[in-house]
Amino acid sequence: MLSKRLVSTAAICLVLAAGTAACGDNKGDGTGGDSKAAAQKLDTDKLSAQDIEKQTKDALAGATSLKLVGTVPGDGGAMEMNLAMDNKSQCTGTMSIPGLGKFEIISDGKTSYVKPDKAFWTTMGGPDGAKAAELFKGRYLTGFEKDPELGSLTGVCNLADFTKKITEANSKGSKVEKGSADTVNGVKTFSLKVTDTKGEVSTIQVATEGKPYPVRVEHTGAKDGNGRVDFSDFDKPLTIQAPPADNTIDFTKFKDQVKAA
Repeated sequence: MLSKRLVSTAAICLVLAAGTAACGDNKGDGTGGDSKAAAQKLDTDKLSAQDIEKQTKDALAGATSLKLVGTVPGDGGAMEMNLAMDNKSQCTGTMSIPGLGKFEIISDGKTSYVKPDKAFWTTMGGPDGAKAAELFKGRYLTGFEKDPELGSLTGVCNLADFTKKITEANSKGSKVEKGSADTVNGVKTFSLKVTDTKGEVSTIQVATEGKPYPVRVEHTGAKDGNGRVDFSDFDKPLTIQAPPADNTIDFTKFKDQVKAA
């Protein structure tokens, strides 16, 4: 019933986010919260561009949680993401894909729930799309972790995998240059200009006070458009609330209902 594009498109969203935009608020708990982190400052005068980049990647790799909000260029238009995730594989948020629709995802690290909108079900369900959209009626789908297609969607909640993609993206052969001081969303930053082997440019705004997390990344020069993603809420505990049982439907039962309809 489900098209494999659902899984592959979600994966593409995350991979592309690694080379695209990001901005966020790193004040208070967003930068770690402890006094040592708060007193930390990035010496942009003495550090090279490569040193700043390394410190930023190290800080991101050590984050226990984060939130990202932004757009990623893709075929047919920009994909939109609004996701919060942590190192316990918990996450909550939404993803929107042009021409397909939007879906909400919730995971407590063990059980995952997905609530596609009508447009998403109608498009992705193929011949059974209209029936799926009608039967679903705004409910959350669960129990799909072992499904070869939809189960892979839970990968969006893997913080370790996500940060690895970001820190390794376009690193080979890229040119990194120092930019200038700025303020982004109330956070003092310093920019890095990263040019990859294709000539595409990413401008990374790095927090200069507290942990050197990326605050904003803007990606330009790509054939399919530009993008921007906002990072915030670093190391902020994530509170997950599962949807009520009467608003969920088991994946197996759901498939049976679609076939019987």
